[in-house]
Amino acid sequence: MRLFKMTAVILVTASPAYAQLAVSANDSKVKLVNGAVQTIKDGKDTVAVIDLRSNPPKLIAEVEAPGSVSGPPTSVAISPNEAIALITSAEKIDPADPTKRIPDDRVTVLDLGAIKPGLIDRAKKLVGKSDTATTTAQPKILATLTAGKGAAGISFNKAGTLALVANRAEGTVSVFTVSGTTVTAAGKVELGDAKSGPSAVSFTPDGKMALVSMDGENANKIAILNVDGNNVTYAKRDMNAGIRPYGLDISKAGDYAMVANIGRGGGDSDTMSMIDLKATPPRVVTTTTVGQTPEGIKISPDGKYVAVNLMNGSNKPENSPFYAKAGTLQIWQRSGKDLSKVAEAPTGKWCQGIAWARDSKTILAQCMVEEEVMVYRFAGITSKALTKGASIKVKGGPAGIRTAE
Repeated sequence: MRLFKMTAVILVTASPAYAQLAVSANDSKVKLVNGAVQTIKDGKDTVAVIDLRSNPPKLIAEVEAPGSVSGPPTSVAISPNEAIALITSAEKIDPADPTKRIPDDRVTVLDLGAIKPGLIDRAKKLVGKSDTATTTAQPKILATLTAGKGAAGISFNKAGTLALVANRAEGTVSVFTVSGTTVTAAGKVELGDAKSGPSAVSFTPDGKMALVSMDGENANKIAILNVDGNNVTYAKRDMNAGIRPYGLDISKAGDYAMVANIGRGGGDSDTMSMIDLKATPPRVVTTTTVGQTPEGIKISPDGKYVAVNLMNGSNKPENSPFYAKAGTLQIWQRSGKDLSKVAEAPTGKWCQGIAWARDSKTILAQCMVEEEVMVYRFAGITSKALTKGASIKVKGGPAGIRTAE
């Protein structure tokens, strides 16, 4: 037994100290009251850091930082080494009229290094002395940067050297270079006019390409960007999926992408689409009906499943014929170009983003009205069980969430 303990410690110290963190951006500027979004002039947005190694996952830090529910719930990105997080803010309170909101352009750089559980914590876990990592440290804001109007979806490349921000109210994508914890603006890529609505952005694993969903009335497409080092250009190749492509994710293997098409919000069932990234050129190959307003979409780390967070009419007035008391979390299995629903469970109201733990079994789902990050356990294809566990209360409505990718 003594030999086993020593071996465990040696193995841990020889590997990187990845903590498996999730970061949630929480919007306190808005409240949903019977289907209407109201502005809260004195609301203080926050960022919550969640430990996914803990069972159940737990909140370990929370600080004030600007964020917004406007745009897809990928307004957070964590560097691959979990050193920093980037949080965008698509909207802010209008200083001329605090009852209104206007486009924002801020990107917050958050230092996660002080709170990342260390090697000793992991060693203790392996030898049975501790099943969770603990910390009393708080993340620190390193910088506040400027992207474009309506700064929304954000992503790192796999190397952690480049980050892209989709600017919904400007028709551009901002480029940032990353060196350690230093993030530097490096220009913009024009994709359309101010109404084209660049929303979510994601890199392929090889870092040579990125996809941008564009849900604007005069766009309604997925644009392809070419990436060569720090040089990012519009490939002038667009793909067409469903109505208003919004949330977007690319598989860890880089073989396919998923996009959530949120539609017009009129009560009709909406869709998600699969993009074949191995095809030359990439193309949409499957579009599947899921239900009302697929706000969050996320591929499991093992690439086998797609989680979809549906509003399901929970954001509508109670007298609407399309109203529902709760949203729905769905799990779909992917087999080649086919998708089949294998599990679903009710969530809360006006729900947003999704994050998977690395085991492809634990799922975090954000719900704005309850101000909770709900925790679910997916048992896999054998039992198809999707069960809700404890919820994590946060300060404000959770509006964007990510893990290190």
